[in-house]
Amino acid sequence: METRAWRLRLLPLLLLFCGGCARVCCCNETGMLERLPRCGKAFATMMRKVDVWKWCNLSEFMVYYERFTNCTEVETIIVGCYWPNPLAQSFITGIHRQFFSNCTRNRGHWEDPPDEVLIPLIAVPVLLTVVMAGLVVWRSRRTDRLL
Repeated sequence: METRAWRLRLLPLLLLFCGGCARVCCCNETGMLERLPRCGKAFATMMRKVDVWKWCNLSEFMVYYERFTNCTEVETIIVGCYWPNPLAQSFITGIHRQFFSNCTRNRGHWEDPPDEVLIPLIAVPVLLTVVMAGLVVWRSRRTDRLL
């Protein structure tokens, strides 16, 4: 736990030293792929504290997810890579599949209403607009004659 806290304190220094971002030419992708699973294991350990049926409620594990995100960012920057990058994103996506694959909500398939309902829903506002515009024009002409 102390090493993670040390890494998080190291992040601003790394950003300052690197001029705000890591140099892409010095990216050690192999080192990054070796380091990122540590973040995944730590996240899995933390997620064991949360009941499985609560995994789809972000408020139940937000702190753990933030630590996971910070960990992936720190580990990526330490090896000289920018964050996020395609390799880090695919790792994070794998973690999402592992823990949150059952969280997608089955939404009903939207269909257009039958024509008997759809035609009046379109025609009535169009006809009301035409009638109201006609009334305004008729009334404005009639007022000109009265004055």
